[in-house]
Amino acid sequence: MLGLKLPTDPRWVNIVEKNIEDILTDHAYCEQKATSTAISLIVSFPEYTELVQEMVALVKEEISHFKMVHDRILENGWTLGRDRKDEYVVKLITFFPKGGSRTTQLVHRLLYAALIEARSCERFRLLSEELEDKELAEFYRNLMVSEANHYTMFLGFARQYGDREEVDKKWQELLEFEADIMKDLGKKETIHG
Repeated sequence: MLGLKLPTDPRWVNIVEKNIEDILTDHAYCEQKATSTAISLIVSFPEYTELVQEMVALVKEEISHFKMVHDRILENGWTLGRDRKDEYVVKLITFFPKGGSRTTQLVHRLLYAALIEARSCERFRLLSEELEDKELAEFYRNLMVSEANHYTMFLGFARQYGDREEVDKKWQELLEFEADIMKDLGKKETIHG
């Protein structure tokens, strides 16, 4: 369903289980960055009314997810750690060339967002199925559904605002590029790394 070309090695969950505090901190920042992305799309493309409306709803949802993760950190007696650079996203956003028309820039940003959400969804599914902590597994199962909805929303907007055939071609190329990135990742206690 997600179209990812390279699935996450299930052994990644073993790394996560030994580093729950780190994964929750990384996850909290992922939710914060998703909130920032939605706000940035509103600021950069205010003339796309339907997109703006959806991004407003997304901001509310993503910040509520941040709170849920942050609350879980606090419940464990921890504090939110410092943010680290998301190696996955840093590499991913090098795919499309900078510049182009406003529409092209929008489509590229939407495709990046769709792919990040798709990978998050895939990782959350894995956590929901493989974590020994059943309460935490259920937490990730619930979040997985939201990520799947976000993925389809972003991809749908890219197809709506760009030429469908061209967008689908770019999407497939981006998926291939992402698979190459993922070959070197999956060895750290981060949502995407």
